[in-house]
Amino acid sequence: MRFRSHSVLPGFAPTLGFSLLYLSLMVLLPLSALVLYSVTKQDMGQFWQVVSNPRVVASFKLSFGAAAVAALLNTLFGSIIAWILVRYQFFGKRIMDALIDLPFAMPTAVSGIALSAIFAGNGWIGQYVAPYGIKLAFNPIGVVIALTFIGLPFVVRTMQPVLKEHERELEEAAACLGANRWVTFQKIIFPALVPAALTGFALAFARAVGEYGSVIFIAGNLPMVSEIAPLMIMSHLEEYDYAGAAAIATVMLGASFILLLLINQLQAWSWQRLGGAR
Repeated sequence: MRFRSHSVLPGFAPTLGFSLLYLSLMVLLPLSALVLYSVTKQDMGQFWQVVSNPRVVASFKLSFGAAAVAALLNTLFGSIIAWILVRYQFFGKRIMDALIDLPFAMPTAVSGIALSAIFAGNGWIGQYVAPYGIKLAFNPIGVVIALTFIGLPFVVRTMQPVLKEHERELEEAAACLGANRWVTFQKIIFPALVPAALTGFALAFARAVGEYGSVIFIAGNLPMVSEIAPLMIMSHLEEYDYAGAAAIATVMLGASFILLLLINQLQAWSWQRLGGAR
């Protein structure tokens, strides 16, 4: 006689039902309401007029472009920082590890003010590059700096567990077989880190696209130059143009979903190459 194994959690059906209910209430319902509001409160002509406005188009280009650049920088340097924190022991390691989470703890407005004070023309860092005609604040470069600051923890915290679980015996075996450091990195280490790196990139990108508080202080908010899409949404809301704000938000939602879906497919492909299961 077979007995059903006892489980602390309920069965598949109740668990799936609760998960779908929670997902619908917390994610699908608000997003569906946003899309429905944008298409029911205005016709397609008005919708297109809002999203095709030159200032809005420029803000889309800056938001997605700066988010992509910041996510790439975070993926590169965040992987290096995660490698150092996992593989080496040095004085101040715990302090450095704790500082990684500082962008999580700081209010976004405080981050923006601090970055502006540091990278402005008379700031601690900006004053040294200003004589050469290089501006690090109140332009698109400042937007990239702010988005890089707030997105770094996503990559580091995603890469650290993977590096800790990576078997060093594989590297030692490769060295015993005569592989140099570059071949070991290319054939053993890099393929194992690609899925985690893509996950960190996706998280940093998603966080950066919708960032508002830390960017508006260092961006300068110059029309057609350094205005981000969330700022355009806030501008429409301040004018009580809720339909226009919903239209811009809908375009951002659709573009972000498509990009994240492509990243997810690329991540799944990398897992298949490694022989992992998704």
